[in-house]
Amino acid sequence: MFVRTESFKDFLRLYPVVSFIITANLLLYVVYILGAWFHIVIIQHLTTLGLGSNIYVIYFHQWWRLVTSLFIHLGLSHVFFNCFSIFLFAPPLETLLGKWKFALAYFGSGIIANILQLFFNSPYYYAGASGAIFGLFGVFLFIIALRRHLLDRQSQQVILVMLIINVVWTLFFPSNIDVLGHIFGLLAGFVLGTVLLFRNPRSYYYRK
Repeated sequence: MFVRTESFKDFLRLYPVVSFIITANLLLYVVYILGAWFHIVIIQHLTTLGLGSNIYVIYFHQWWRLVTSLFIHLGLSHVFFNCFSIFLFAPPLETLLGKWKFALAYFGSGIIANILQLFFNSPYYYAGASGAIFGLFGVFLFIIALRRHLLDRQSQQVILVMLIINVVWTLFFPSNIDVLGHIFGLLAGFVLGTVLLFRNPRSYYYRK
């Protein structure tokens, strides 16, 4: 389930939303790096405008930051691990939910996580797809809790192990980690799962 064996062409065809997300993340990171290396002021300015910031959202009404921050990454390891996580865990969910519901789960979780952070008045910038990725794990958690027939036992175990590792890392090694974004993303994904999978008796993996 989490082993990708598709060709590049098939991957793009089967998982259009996942492909768009990964491509956008990588392209924007390359643009950010070029702007930093060559001191391109307009790129640096646009990057700053795209970062998440409670202060700028609340007091200057720059609401676009709730969305644009999901695509901006400020380090190679940051963009690599996020894109790799999306590459591994997102395709099965896009297949199960369909592209529109999957897009709602991903972007909805990330945006809701960013909105909930507004209530905590953090003075720091935040960026990255982590909140949205945790949202996908939240949907998986809902499936494991209340729609177990949609996943085989081995896949459930993989998800639970990865989720425990990520939650422990978030809570006990929070350096340079948007803890609230992770936790709120996970909760948002679980809640969205109750809506997106309200009626879904079929099991894609067992009833092809």
